[in-house]
Amino acid sequence: MLWSTGWIAARAIKPFADPLTFLALRFSIACVAMGVIVAVLRAPKLGNGGASTRNAVLHAMISGILLHTGYLATVWYVVANGVPAGVSGVIAAVQPILTALLAPALIRERISSRQWAGIVLGFAGIMLVLQPKLASVDPATFGELRWLYIVNFFGMLSVTLGTFYQKRFVPTGDLRTNAMWQYVGAALSTALLAWWLEPNLHIEWTVTTVLTMAWSVIALSIGAVLLLLLLIRDGAVSRAATLIYLVPSAVVFEAWLLFGETVNLVQIAGIAVTAAGVALAVRK
Repeated sequence: MLWSTGWIAARAIKPFADPLTFLALRFSIACVAMGVIVAVLRAPKLGNGGASTRNAVLHAMISGILLHTGYLATVWYVVANGVPAGVSGVIAAVQPILTALLAPALIRERISSRQWAGIVLGFAGIMLVLQPKLASVDPATFGELRWLYIVNFFGMLSVTLGTFYQKRFVPTGDLRTNAMWQYVGAALSTALLAWWLEPNLHIEWTVTTVLTMAWSVIALSIGAVLLLLLLIRDGAVSRAATLIYLVPSAVVFEAWLLFGETVNLVQIAGIAVTAAGVALAVRK
């Protein structure tokens, strides 16, 4: 539920700020906030001192670049520049499938036939949930936006690889300290992208901007991300990825509640199918 509000935040902020500029500032504030939390609570440092600490910090920063810059920055940027949200949602929904395909080879995680059934069923449900947005897509725009679709695909690939990277190279250590260093990497890399692609670095400070920034930092960058890191550490990567299927369903409900968007019977059926698929896939 928390993760899904990121799509709502992206929509709310669109008239007031350039997406990469907003994200660079969000990651910077999150980095400072996590630094304060680490200092006040005296959270342990990463690694065991010396070279071990330097390596652990570097791994955390790379993980942050893959999970935050590689995914959020690309999705926010392509949607802001014309990629339909429905198409972007379908590309994002490939992540659980790709994760299940790579898990046996990369981290020797076994995917059962029941999990595969749940993953396939969940993807079918996503297609139903996003059906109205997909139906409204103009095929004539595909050629014009081809490079943005490629960027969107690499964003999905980035968060998939970032999940494996986190599981493989940052398996221990304090999650709060880990998150702080992740945001150092994410803030620096996203700021460079914003400087390159958004020379005006536009942010219009309104009540909506301030509230969206506050929610994005506290609920998403701190709350939702710490929960994700906990899931990656303590559970199977494929099961954590499958929960991504629930995001579009939650977004549909939130858009209906906040923006008055309509929800049809096909979408309601899709939400039920998606929920059934996720339940099947995550069950032990």
